[in-house]
Amino acid sequence: MTRATALSMIKSRAIPLIVATALFMENLDSTVIATSLPKIAQDLGTSPIHLKLALTSYLLALAIFIPASGWMADRFGARSVFRLAILVFATGSIACGASSSLFWLVCARVLQGIGGSMMVPVGRLIVLRTTPKSALVDALAWLTMPALLGPVMGPPLGGFITTYFDWRWIFWINIPIAALGVTLVTLFIPRVRAEATRAFDALGFLLVGPGLAAFLTGVTMAGLGLSSMAVMLGLTFGGLALVLLYIRHAGRVEAPLVDLTLFSLPTFRAAALGGSLFRIGGGAQPFLLPLMLQLGFGYSPFQSGLVTLATGAGALTLKFGAQRILNRFGFRRILIVNAVLGSLFLLAPASFTAATPYAAMVGVLFIGGICRSLEFTSISAIAYSEITSDRMSSATSFNSVLQQLSRSIGITVAAFALQGVQSYRDTAQITAASFPPVFWMIAGVSIASVIWFLRLSPDAGGQLLSRRSSEGRA
Repeated sequence: MTRATALSMIKSRAIPLIVATALFMENLDSTVIATSLPKIAQDLGTSPIHLKLALTSYLLALAIFIPASGWMADRFGARSVFRLAILVFATGSIACGASSSLFWLVCARVLQGIGGSMMVPVGRLIVLRTTPKSALVDALAWLTMPALLGPVMGPPLGGFITTYFDWRWIFWINIPIAALGVTLVTLFIPRVRAEATRAFDALGFLLVGPGLAAFLTGVTMAGLGLSSMAVMLGLTFGGLALVLLYIRHAGRVEAPLVDLTLFSLPTFRAAALGGSLFRIGGGAQPFLLPLMLQLGFGYSPFQSGLVTLATGAGALTLKFGAQRILNRFGFRRILIVNAVLGSLFLLAPASFTAATPYAAMVGVLFIGGICRSLEFTSISAIAYSEITSDRMSSATSFNSVLQQLSRSIGITVAAFALQGVQSYRDTAQITAASFPPVFWMIAGVSIASVIWFLRLSPDAGGQLLSRRSSEGRA
């Protein structure tokens, strides 16, 4: 290997790894708080189910501001926006740790969400714009490798901190990570700008972000007794009306904030719609598992974290095998078969009981993590296979909105289902018996993604695979 080749390889991997510092912080934060929900609820005097607002408020803030992230990166430079986003996220983390009530925790999570709305999609945009498509799968693997350490470290770290220290430190540990991220971005990330900046779609921003947030807020508040029925219905249907108005608006302007014409691309459409269904199940599991282990089986937060880390460990294990597997079998076949396998492993915890051996639970979650990692990598890569460089920022923003919405919907649907089981059993107490029907439900949603993947052509995403592998399959 020549020196020039070695330097090129180091550069191609350094940028995804630096960007992944932010993804690591965001993923660590989301998995740490999921493990600590019961303890946080106890200290703040609220219900663990009500604390889903602390999870969904973050995701709703993402939904509002992510649509503008691509335009901001084009206008002000991806590096500058990315660096500012890390600082805003860190400020929100400090506020989360200082919260004394559910209200203030939700407000602080919104501030975190504003930072996350720019941090994750703009970081991904930096990688996409500095990587040729033939190397995109590998670049995404390097990008997500440190980020996957968050789900691995988050559950045991959050459980350890919550059990033996104070849950507030689960947010404050973001500060040194953010400091490292800002330093590395300043030193090593190049200035990445679009050749031309489109006009900002202000009306679209006022329609789509608030519309999505209002709709999901109304749905999330249902059944929690936090507002009147009139407020809940007003938010739900008012938000839906704004989204419908945006759809009409987007067809009339030259450069809409969220480009709905991307759905005309078969690979983007399958990744967006099928991927969203699959992510709903994946987003629900981190919310459900800690509750089942702690409230149903009597585990401590630390014990719960040691079990649930297996999912992240499995995901991390497969990352660098994804390119070889996709080269061998192709995107369509992997997306279909693996969606079925991943959904079955989402269902598997329905069979867990307090007497299930620790090794059995860890083994099931580990293999499930492998399946979901391969599916998420495949979905993320094929989404951009037909995207030209001038539409990359729009596609990145759009895809990020869908990803965050599916996570929010997953948590909301799981919480609704859990409440429905409690109502059916006529009990206010969450027990181990409350969870199996919910796992059946989220697995059913996840497996429905196959409907969209079946519509892909056999050679879909071929430009992302090695030439020799593509010819071999043909």
